[in-house]
Amino acid sequence: MKRVICMGNALVDVLARVENDDVLTDLSLPEGAMQLVDDERFCTVRDAMTAYATEKATGGSAANTALAMAQLGARPGFVGSVGADDDGCFFAHSLQEHGVQTRLVSSERPTGVASTFISPDGQRTFATYLGAAAGLTADDLRPDWLEGYDCLYVEGYLVQNHALIDRAFDLAHAAGLEVGLDLASYNIVEADYDFFVHLAKKSDLIFANADEARVFTGKGPHEAVAELARTCRIAVVKNGKRGAIVQRGDEVVEVPAMEVARVVDTTAAGDFFAAGFLYGLAGGASLLRSAELGSLLAGHIIQHVGTALPEAEWCEIRTVVQTL
Repeated sequence: MKRVICMGNALVDVLARVENDDVLTDLSLPEGAMQLVDDERFCTVRDAMTAYATEKATGGSAANTALAMAQLGARPGFVGSVGADDDGCFFAHSLQEHGVQTRLVSSERPTGVASTFISPDGQRTFATYLGAAAGLTADDLRPDWLEGYDCLYVEGYLVQNHALIDRAFDLAHAAGLEVGLDLASYNIVEADYDFFVHLAKKSDLIFANADEARVFTGKGPHEAVAELARTCRIAVVKNGKRGAIVQRGDEVVEVPAMEVARVVDTTAAGDFFAAGFLYGLAGGASLLRSAELGSLLAGHIIQHVGTALPEAEWCEIRTVVQTL
C-alpha cells in the first residue's frame, strides 16, 4: 500500500454542544466557519466555554485524517508544531499510540486550541487559536521527512503561511510525491482566493465541500468538480447529505451519503471522508470504491461528538472495508 503523510495545524479540540446560536452571535463567530482568534479573543472564547460541558480531543484537519487512516491499518505520517506543554504531549501521544509517524517541531508558544461549538443540527463552528501551530516555518521542513511516502496531504488552513505551504508542495514534487490539498473552509478560501488558485495549479488531488467549491469556482457541485478536475488529476466535492462527486479526467462517480438516524456533530466529516478516500486510492481501489470508503467513514463520525470513534465501531468499519 502507498503511504500518505499529512501536514497541518496541530491542535487540541475543546468541544461544547450549544442549545442555540446565541453564543456564536455574542462572540461574532460565523456559524459553520473557522475563524482564527488572537490571544485576547481566545481568552474571551475560553471564558464563554465555561458555561458548557466540554470534551477534549486531538484536533486539526490533517491530523484527523491521519488518525482515521491509521485506524484503517495504514501507516500515515504527520507534520506539525506543538508547544512543550500538556496539550502538546496529549497531541503527540494520541497520534503515536495509533501508529502515526510524527514529525513535530517543538515551539515555545502554547499548543494550539480549536474551541468548537456544536449547534443542534450538528453544524460546527471553530474559534481557532493557532499558538504553536503557527510557528511551523518553511525552514523547519526537511526533505528526509518525506522519504518512504507517496503522497503529501495538506490542509488549507495552513495558507496563512504562504512560504511554508509552497515549500511543502515543492519538496513533495521534487521527491516524486503527489500532493493533495483540502480547501479547508469557505471563508478561508474567500479570504485568500488568489493563493488557493496558485495552489490548485500545483495540486494533484483537490478536496472541497460544496460551499468551498462554490466560493472557489462560482458554480454548483457538479459544475465545480468538473472545473476542478481540469486543474488537477482528481477532484472531490463533498455535498453533505447528498453525498459526494469525484472526477478524474472524463471519469465521474457519485456516491450517496451514508444514511444515519441522527447527525450529532459534523466535526471531522470531511477529514474522515478524505481518510477513507485516500486509504482506498493508496490500496489501489477504484475511484468509486475509494469514494464509498470516504462516505462510510464520514457517516460514522457524524454520529459522535468530536473526532474519535469507539474501538468497537472501528472494528465494524474495518470488517466492512474488507468487503468493499
